[in-house]
This record gives sequence, C-alpha cells and structure tokens, in this order.
Amino acid sequence: MEEFAVRPNPADPRLTERVAGIDHEGRKIETAVPVERPLTLFLNGREIVTMMTVGDYPDCLAVGYLLNQNMLRGDDRITAIEHDEETETVVVRTERQTDFEDKLKKKTLTSGCAQGTVFGDVMEKFDKVGLDPDAVVHTSWLYALSKKINTTPSLYLEAGAIHGCVLCERDRPLIYMEDVGRHNAIDKIAGYMHLNAIAPTGKLFYTTGRLTSEMVIKTVQMGVPILISRSGFTAWGVALARRAGLTLIGRAKGKRFIALAGEQRIRFDADPESAADEPRRAQRKASLDEDAA
Repeated sequence: MEEFAVRPNPADPRLTERVAGIDHEGRKIETAVPVERPLTLFLNGREIVTMMTVGDYPDCLAVGYLLNQNMLRGDDRITAIEHDEETETVVVRTERQTDFEDKLKKKTLTSGCAQGTVFGDVMEKFDKVGLDPDAVVHTSWLYALSKKINTTPSLYLEAGAIHGCVLCERDRPLIYMEDVGRHNAIDKIAGYMHLNAIAPTGKLFYTTGRLTSEMVIKTVQMGVPILISRSGFTAWGVALARRAGLTLIGRAKGKRFIALAGEQRIRFDADPESAADEPRRAQRKASLDEDAA
C-alpha cells in the first residue's frame, strides 16, 4: 500500500464546528471543535448499539465494531452495508444468520471514551490468537513514524479532543483514522482492513490514546503484534499485553518511549539523539488532550 492511503481530512466541514468563546485574558475567540453525532448500528435488522462518532467512514466503523465484538466472523460474507445519514443509522447485512442475541446479553461497559463496549465472550477469541513471534519493530521506525504522523494535518492538530489510530508497516503510515473515541478509530481500521482484504502480517498500530485493556484486546483480536502510543498505560492493559505476547510501547514522544510488554521484538538500530523533538504545537496539543483523556 502507498503511504497514507487513508488520512484525516481536517478541512471537511462535516467534522468540526466553529464555536465562539473567550480566552484566558477574556478576549473573544473562535475555535474549531470536533462534532459528535449518534450512529445506530443494526446487524441483519437487529439494533446493536448507538455510538457517538464524528461521522466519517461509517461502513468501516460498523464492520470493525462487529468484528472486534466477535459478532461477525472473518469468513462471514457481507451482502450489504446501508448507511442513512438522515436517520443516522448503518445496517450491516450478512449471508449467514449471526448469533449476536447471546452476545448482547453479555455486554459490559469499558474504559473507552464515549460508547466503548466489549462483550463477555471476547476473551475466548483473545486467548486463541497467536501473534507473530518473529515480528520486530526498529527504533528507527518509531522515530520516523512519530515524526510523520504528528506532522500530518489532522483533526487532532486542528481541534484537539480527538483520538487517532494508524496502521503502519515498518516506517510507513498506511491507514490513519480519527474519532472522538480511540475504540472507534481502531474499529474503523479493522473494518477497512476487512473490507479491503488487508492482512495484519508485518503491521503495527500507532495510537494517540491510552493503552487500555480495550485497545490491547482489539489489537490482539486483529492479529497485529505491536501497539505503540504517545500516551500512557493502564495496569490491565499491560497485563493483557503480556498474556497475549503483544509488544506494548507507550509514552513515545520524540526520542523517548517506554516498553512494558514484548520488549524482545524491539531492535535498537538508531541513536536516540538523532531523533528530532516534536513540533511545539504538537507537544502542546498532545499535553492538553492527554490530560483530558
């Protein structure tokens, strides 16, 4: 795939609104803020969940959500995806009759922003996934990815209050999705990968959000062996990463990072002093967003 085959479009007027206010000195200002709009997901005519989202890539979000909740199997044939912007609904239709009714009974809330949910039997699939033991990540890739991703125009830089996830291969960002919740962003990537037959082999994830249990579970279920974040960790996220053999790298900013799981995959092939610091604007925006996350 080409670099940034999918990337954010901060100029899309549907994704932000201009809002008036005042600054710390009482001066009138106008700033961009991301929108939140409901999207109700149906599977074969049955209502599953209503998600809060910025509204782009509804087909990918719907399919990725169902896959990551184990409500769709990888071999299920999707016969239609119907999105109605006016009624704020998306319907996924499959050839096989799914067993989502039982899964709905096991739904529990998670730490994800907005409407993050995970179903009671996801750990069944989690414990069966075998991540590639031969996958590696070079520190030179980390430094290159951090620079490319954090200098790419995005809602994250334009308006804040948003999370991004990026599917990468070596030092190349491939698919960059954003949303108000980190779980939505990774679901969009899962859906895009499924709909475009993109395999997880040789891939890694980069995210702006915290490395929570939900992010670890979804990454493992998707078969991606390396997860990197500019933000920090939760204890359960680390425990699950170690349990699954996932490489977990956090607080990746400039030349610095911390690895708390799967350290054996890291290849130290670059001098940290050669890594450029992040642009001041990116540092400031990230600091504010991470404090609020």
